[in-house]
Amino acid sequence: MSPLAFFVALVILAHTSFVGSRMATTLYAIELGASPFTVGALLALFAALPMLLSVSAGRLVDRTGPRRPILFALAAQVTGVALPFVRPGLPALFIATTLIGTAFLYVHVAVNSIVGAVGRADERSINFSWLALGFSTSGSLGPLFTGFAIDWVGHARAFGLLALLPALALALLWTRRGPVPRLPGRSEDGERRVLDLLRIAGLRHVFIVSGILAMGWDLYAFLIPLYGSRIGLSASTIGVIMATFASATFAVRLAMPTLARRVREWQVITAALGITGAGYLAFPFFTGVPMLMTLSFVLGIGLGCAQPMIMAILYNVSPPGRQGEVVGVRTFILNASHTVIPLASGALSAAIGMSPVFWALSAALLAGGWFASRKT
Repeated sequence: MSPLAFFVALVILAHTSFVGSRMATTLYAIELGASPFTVGALLALFAALPMLLSVSAGRLVDRTGPRRPILFALAAQVTGVALPFVRPGLPALFIATTLIGTAFLYVHVAVNSIVGAVGRADERSINFSWLALGFSTSGSLGPLFTGFAIDWVGHARAFGLLALLPALALALLWTRRGPVPRLPGRSEDGERRVLDLLRIAGLRHVFIVSGILAMGWDLYAFLIPLYGSRIGLSASTIGVIMATFASATFAVRLAMPTLARRVREWQVITAALGITGAGYLAFPFFTGVPMLMTLSFVLGIGLGCAQPMIMAILYNVSPPGRQGEVVGVRTFILNASHTVIPLASGALSAAIGMSPVFWALSAALLAGGWFASRKT
């Protein structure tokens, strides 16, 4: 198996467990009687510590290579996902979410570093499209697997099943022989300052757009289970709706290797922001499952097509030897969104309802689309 295929398969296992754990945490907390603000706090913990560690994680990968960080991260993810199964209850969820989020941070940064090192620079859009397809696959499998597992064996035991996936990934990487792809060249640690990266216009623009798109992902992952629960949908139905979103990201990313040869990166990013903003504007007007699935598919198309282009731009304009650090800075921005958006959305939805939260994010995404259009 080629290194690209192997590590895409590895990330599918780890990310399926991560996505499933986010959904299971939301539904388990609701089952335990948690308020929307508490649910938002739990989801924020998936990203709070990773937000602080993102840049250092990227520097670690640049310095040591990706293999060892992934091994330790997968072991930590197994522990975190298994915790609510071993010790059911709300307190265990607070510890588990922190551990799972931190562990997956290192998996995410390291695997992106590996994919960026495979092949030539002009192949990066295509390679990151294949990685994005892997994330779409796991994004679809995670909600489906989790929803049916909860309906079948209950919330706590569903975590036990989800823990088997990173355990398999850990076993596969532990037994794999051969070097792990790694980009050559590195800067000395004393010369590394994040502000230097922010002074690079190409990186700064991508960081801004990444933050806006991250809000789109976060609102979906947080509000759809909560919205579905409020209108009386079962866990498996919510899982099917969320899997429709992931299926759309898979479908659009399947076309990305061809699209990447014909369309400029910023044109794709502009379209992604516009489509996503329009989808969120319409979402709270509907409660029927077929329409919710349709809108989820539209949102998946919009959000799914941007990531490969963003990652290709990042690696192409990154200073030599600092690619992992650049991914870390972007991950910091994403995790800041992962931390703030669930908390803010939980508080706002409890105070004024869920519709204004959808519409506020729609406005932010459409404004981001206008900003991105100036780069085309």
